[in-house]
Amino acid sequence: MSGLTTPLSAGRLAAYAGLAVLGFVVGVAGALVQGGWFPGGLLLALLALAGLCHGGATATRSRIGGAAPGAGWLVSVLLLSATRAEGDFLFGAGLGSYIFLLGGMTVAVICATIPKLPQPGGPAARLGK
Repeated sequence: MSGLTTPLSAGRLAAYAGLAVLGFVVGVAGALVQGGWFPGGLLLALLALAGLCHGGATATRSRIGGAAPGAGWLVSVLLLSATRAEGDFLFGAGLGSYIFLLGGMTVAVICATIPKLPQPGGPAARLGK
């Protein structure tokens, strides 16, 4: 089942909202960790996002389950990358910040659009035969 053909229920909507909130939290934590522990923190932040997006898609059995954490992550990163009136900002102009931003978007898109594999135990022949 793809995310667009899965019937929406209150539980499914709550799961998507929860995944979006978790994506927001992973975005905030990743923004702090990637700059603090540069090579390892960056890898840890991107792996956390990939795990959450893939886990959301697997748990909900839909592509929206993989896109919801990516959307939450994107909102948090956009909010944290905006400069404030005082001139404060969280992301520096270094290579690690750009890799985190572009790599996170790439990971979220890949996890949200990865093709679903057929379930084991299904018929070996095509459905039309």
